[in-house]
Amino acid sequence: MTHDLFPAATAEVGRHRAELAPEINDAWNAFSRAVFSPGALDEKTKQLIAVAVAHTTQCPYCITGHTKLATRKGASQQEIMEAIWVAAEMRAGGAYAHSTIALDVLDRVAPHEHTSPNGSSS
Repeated sequence: MTHDLFPAATAEVGRHRAELAPEINDAWNAFSRAVFSPGALDEKTKQLIAVAVAHTTQCPYCITGHTKLATRKGASQQEIMEAIWVAAEMRAGGAYAHSTIALDVLDRVAPHEHTSPNGSSS
């Protein structure tokens, strides 16, 4: 028997979630509707942001849902892929930027132990 890593997000699952915590579920749905309603940003732009964020948070359900919604709101395949590339750069950029923390620790732990690119210590 095979089992998908991520179970399908079905209407039945949605109903069960709502039955277990109806007030919170209603509040979540209202919040989501408000967030994705047109405002300073149009709905297509909001969905492209959601596609990018979904790739950063690596939520397969969000990737699926917001890719579909972005398409329905008029986003092209090229716009969706570009949003994904922005997410990839931001995720990688976080690791690059956080190297500052490691370099600071190294300067405090071993301030005089610097290694040159060829591997020799200076």
